[in-house]
Amino acid sequence: MNVILEEGPLSTIAEKVLADERIDESEALQLYECRDLNALGTLADICNNRKNRRRVSYILNRYINYSNYCILSCAFCSFARKKRNADGFQLSTEEIATIAEQAVQQGITELHIVGGLHPSLPFSYYTDMLHALKNAAPGMSLKCFTAIEILHLAWLSKQSVIDTLKELRAAGLNSITGGGAEIFRNEVRRRIARGKESAEEYLDVHRIWHQMGERSTCTMLYGHVENLADRVDHLRQLRELQDETGGFTGFVPLAYQPENNTIPVTVPPTGVDSMKTIAVSRIYLDNFDHITAYWIGLGVKSAQVALDYGADDLHGTIQEEKIFHMAGADSPQERTKNEMIQAIEETNRVPVQRNTFYEPLTLHGSSSQKQTSDEESSAVSPGNKKQEKAFI
Repeated sequence: MNVILEEGPLSTIAEKVLADERIDESEALQLYECRDLNALGTLADICNNRKNRRRVSYILNRYINYSNYCILSCAFCSFARKKRNADGFQLSTEEIATIAEQAVQQGITELHIVGGLHPSLPFSYYTDMLHALKNAAPGMSLKCFTAIEILHLAWLSKQSVIDTLKELRAAGLNSITGGGAEIFRNEVRRRIARGKESAEEYLDVHRIWHQMGERSTCTMLYGHVENLADRVDHLRQLRELQDETGGFTGFVPLAYQPENNTIPVTVPPTGVDSMKTIAVSRIYLDNFDHITAYWIGLGVKSAQVALDYGADDLHGTIQEEKIFHMAGADSPQERTKNEMIQAIEETNRVPVQRNTFYEPLTLHGSSSQKQTSDEESSAVSPGNKKQEKAFI
């Protein structure tokens, strides 16, 4: 591989990345501070092509929020309500099962279910909900609960985290969600989510779930009061746990939405900031196969651009997203399957419908087989005889 590089700190980092060597935290921070966005995107795209060629995945999923009543008062959250609030809500297990039955008719393969830390629902509500969903939608993948919800359920059930997870799995839980990670640095966490679980507790819930032989995703909420070093520290802790367990299927960076909350941030993450975050994540998280461009937070057009900056997944059809929209997101509430496919094809990539675990279900496009063959013969990888020029 013949790579032309300009002299400077980035060139040294780029040489490591092109040699398929791991970068450290100081180098990740240098990438974040790099002003050459195109060069950074090129490097991230090379890393992504090694893992995923030109394929971009999406999932047919349906969001369900069972309740927005919550005992916490996180400064960044526009979703949570107290029992005294008129716009609080709580769904019955029957109502949730009806939504699941409708989802089956729509071809949905995954139900993504989270809520607040409800002040009075018993543990049986959650196990009954999982049982009802499995009865209403046999074969549907149930991706439910954040780490803080799991800790709340362990407290309700008066059990250890592992015993709580075992009981939830027996009731039908297939995967836990990555939400609630926010930023791991304690100083930042205390400012935006006082009273929430610590970084150690978040990671330990996922560690235990992985040690049970199960998989999960993880997230990072960026663009509020944290700095770039805080973001890199967050990525470091995720990479270390992935080294330990290998249980994360994908990483989902979440752009902070500034409306209807108490964090004093007037300017949300810019497009440049989001592209840098996607790119640095792809380069630094070398033990993650998949990076998601979350179109709900980015908007569809920016999510398409993110596919040139290391992302290989656009998340899903979603339907009725509440958490980001209550915080001011102006993206659509849902995307149809055809709209997801079109959004990917417009970037000259191969759409792939996936399942909860990022495993491919359907490869789309009349020319997708030829495209995939071409991709695999020309992809940049160590030892590839094809010469590539990257101007960085």
